[in-house]
Amino acid sequence: MRTHGRTALSILRRGAALASLAMALALPAGATESVALLPQTIKLEDGRSFKLTLPANLEVVPVAQGYKRIRFFARSPDGRIFLTDMRDLSDNRKGRVLILDGWDEKKAKFARITPYLTDQRNPNNLAFHTDKQGQQWLYLALTDKLVRYRYRAGDLAPSSAPETLATYPDYGLSYKYGGWHLTRTVAFANNGKMYVSVGSSCNACIEKEPVRATVMEYNPDGSGARVYARGLRNAVGLIAHDDRLIATNQGADHLGLDKPDETFFKLTDGADYGWPHCYHSRGKVYADPKFPRPAGCAKVPRAFGWFPAHASALGVDWFPAGDGSLANQYVVALHGSTNAKIGHGYKLVRVNADGSNGGDLITGFLDGAKVNGRPCGVLRMGRDAFLFTDDKYGVIYYVRPKR
Repeated sequence: MRTHGRTALSILRRGAALASLAMALALPAGATESVALLPQTIKLEDGRSFKLTLPANLEVVPVAQGYKRIRFFARSPDGRIFLTDMRDLSDNRKGRVLILDGWDEKKAKFARITPYLTDQRNPNNLAFHTDKQGQQWLYLALTDKLVRYRYRAGDLAPSSAPETLATYPDYGLSYKYGGWHLTRTVAFANNGKMYVSVGSSCNACIEKEPVRATVMEYNPDGSGARVYARGLRNAVGLIAHDDRLIATNQGADHLGLDKPDETFFKLTDGADYGWPHCYHSRGKVYADPKFPRPAGCAKVPRAFGWFPAHASALGVDWFPAGDGSLANQYVVALHGSTNAKIGHGYKLVRVNADGSNGGDLITGFLDGAKVNGRPCGVLRMGRDAFLFTDDKYGVIYYVRPKR
């Protein structure tokens, strides 16, 4: 058996290389060739065991388990990591903000994970900002409002009552019918402005409130509110990079299994990205016959990058030059559809600096019809190292160079 084991491993490696080559040939123009992905067995405390595939130079380690609908990370001014937990898919007020403290890279463990806030309404993400007076703030994006708390190094709970900076519509169609996107996402750009994405009230419709399906701009104190970009059905992933706002956006559900694209944008001030009148498919823009408009779709910007329909692009982070095999690339979490039969998503992928497809990074969360996890938030931790969340089973994973 040992002699044949070497042969089997050799065949497996050759097969993986051939599969990667076939995938590379199918990539859009400008894409880079994918590296071979090799299997790694994951064993979790709940008894589940499955295989994830990733590049041979990397390994993935479960860091923390047994949580709920954990979503997005943020690093505090004193270097700690905070994480949101929405609890489940329902509209609820039992969400939490967790502190992930005492990181030990060698053991790939946090010394402790403690609640910072509880009883929050669907906390999707958070951000930190230091104002011109030197005051540090924690900003929390909730379904019905954006709030901030004064922050001090080492805080285990807020050091002040929350300030409400903005309010948002908090009703719409249920999740079952394409969603009234109850998540909000907050991010700060290099210009000192604050940006909040507000999803649509529906799968596709003409909205009554101008704030829906937009990214809003504010001053850090909540003043100066204006629409920065519109026509974005649900821009859940939002980061600042290279003096631009980068957004992942989810397309509508009524155009079939193969369209529209899930889109990746470098946002432009004042741009209209089309929803619900226009959609993106394989990098091009088309008019949705269900929602025609006199202006048409000629002025809708093309996507910077794109992913397969219903892959549900969520979290994203940037890996700078000199950062090993991930250098000059975005890592994006494809959450996958609630309908696993669609057959794609449920993985982490790479996008090159020019928006072209960098190939799969971690696959295996979808095994046939079995869903082993749904990647969500991504946080770079160092050279070829990052954390990501699985918000289906409540697991935090750590990816690092293989030891």
